[in-house]
Amino acid sequence: MTKTLLAVDGNSLIHRAYHAGAASGTRTRDGRPTWAVRGALSQVLGACDRVSADAVVVGFDDATHNVRKTVHPEYKSHRAEKPADLVEQLALAADVFRDAGLHVVTPPGHEADDVLASAAAHADAAGWRTVVCTSDRDAFALITPTTSVLRLINGGVEASPVLTPERLRLMIGIDPAQYRQFAAMRGDASDNLAGIRGIGEKTGVALLAAFGTVEAAFADVDEHDGARVAAEVGKAVVRKLADPEGRAAYRRNVELMTMRTDLDLRLDLAASPCPGVLPLDATTLHRALAGAELDSLQWLAHRTLVSWDAEPPWRTSGARVALGVGPAPAAPPAALGPVAAAPAPVPAPAAAAEDDVLTLF
Repeated sequence: MTKTLLAVDGNSLIHRAYHAGAASGTRTRDGRPTWAVRGALSQVLGACDRVSADAVVVGFDDATHNVRKTVHPEYKSHRAEKPADLVEQLALAADVFRDAGLHVVTPPGHEADDVLASAAAHADAAGWRTVVCTSDRDAFALITPTTSVLRLINGGVEASPVLTPERLRLMIGIDPAQYRQFAAMRGDASDNLAGIRGIGEKTGVALLAAFGTVEAAFADVDEHDGARVAAEVGKAVVRKLADPEGRAAYRRNVELMTMRTDLDLRLDLAASPCPGVLPLDATTLHRALAGAELDSLQWLAHRTLVSWDAEPPWRTSGARVALGVGPAPAAPPAALGPVAAAPAPVPAPAAAAEDDVLTLF
């Protein structure tokens, strides 16, 4: 049976959990904020269960240096400084996940997206399949027959779609290999990247459907005065594709949106034990969660990342004294039941109008 690597966008999950759980303001006894860490870990556990993960790698952005910003200073330059309690929880999450036994990677000068892309390439070479867990739609460019994307939306892991090439094609109208070009034309306001002025999602899809690539559409404008472009999407688009500033913006976006697939993640999927490869060591996992006072997740973490059948370390006679981690978690409610196997694939949704499709993202 083909094994599954769960590649997690740590920054994406922490940011979502930070805003979703801010009202709780949960902190440790010594004052450390933990609500985003708790929320993100819950999402990781849910994703592991849903896709039946055999290994987990978690990527985080390098907060001290970014090679993309060095080359293109405008990249993400409009973003406000992160709140101190968010910065603290990003660091704490990386420590907790690493201490628990997951494989955490913060690549020097690069971003979590680069970890996801490199992890998927590494897994594919090893004969594994990959499920990328993120709320960022840039990951759609990583979808292949062996890599799918669990795109987190409101409602949590169970309500979130797992996108394959067929489902992405149905939902947007393009192949995953075209997604980066689609995004580069459209631009990305969240990253402060303008696209080709006047070309939005509908026109972008129509161009890619007609020409296959944006460069082929540019060539029609240059060599045939845009005759085919005009026939497919209208004369106004010919002028937009001929604009030198629009072309420069498009090519800059493609450069910035291209993820690294060659990072050395120091990930050995064939080794056991190895960080990230399940099952994790029960005592190591318990210590890490107890240290951040995430005791409410101990049972679920043990049964998802270690074993449903193995006795948790705090249930062993004398183990609490040896572990030195305080009180053991309360027994789970009877309703918890065994961790369910990954659900059967959800049937592809019926075709929708283009406006409805595009607003899903």
